[in-house]
Amino acid sequence: MIALLIRDLQLAFRAGGGFGLGLAFFLIVTVMVPFAVGPDAAGLAVIAPGVLWLGALLACLLSLDRLLSLDWEDGSLDLLATAPLPLEGVLTIKALAHWLTTGVPLVLAAPVLGVLLHLPVAGYFWIMLSLLIGTPALSVIGTFGAALTVGLKRGGLLLSLLVMPLYVPTLIFGAEAARRGALGLSGDTPLLMLAGISLGTIALLPFASAAVLRVNLR
Repeated sequence: MIALLIRDLQLAFRAGGGFGLGLAFFLIVTVMVPFAVGPDAAGLAVIAPGVLWLGALLACLLSLDRLLSLDWEDGSLDLLATAPLPLEGVLTIKALAHWLTTGVPLVLAAPVLGVLLHLPVAGYFWIMLSLLIGTPALSVIGTFGAALTVGLKRGGLLLSLLVMPLYVPTLIFGAEAARRGALGLSGDTPLLMLAGISLGTIALLPFASAAVLRVNLR
């Protein structure tokens, strides 16, 4: 499992679509928002938690189409499906690799980009905490979508259409927790809901992803 994780991390950095691309997209979204809504600091502070969460969500979505496609193209996905390691474990490792190369950098970059949006000081801790808890769900849900569309030509658009509705609950509770924290209110309730979503997806979706992938590999 460790060897597979290291391999996927290396592929993410070498093939692109991971660390650099996600951060660059996150930066572009954050920089463009003040140009669209105006430079008013008070207005930007209000929307900052939602913008940061939406930017992180789209940055995660950007790299999903390459999550399984590289293994499909070189035939290694068939080998992984017949390996001693259960397919559920393989997909869990791939989701973990995606989170390490995409989710973790976004968590670390969010406070820095929050400065551009005049995020209140009280919100820095909450935006990092909510992203840290919520981004694993984005990676696991994205792995399920990648398993559904693997092998399809131009499946990236279909993957986005399938995954985006599943991302909505995570976005709602993550942004609400960050918003409440930025206002100095307690964000415990949306944060607990967010944690429940992440734990539920981690526990259940690898089995659904493996079942779908087995059908696609037949």
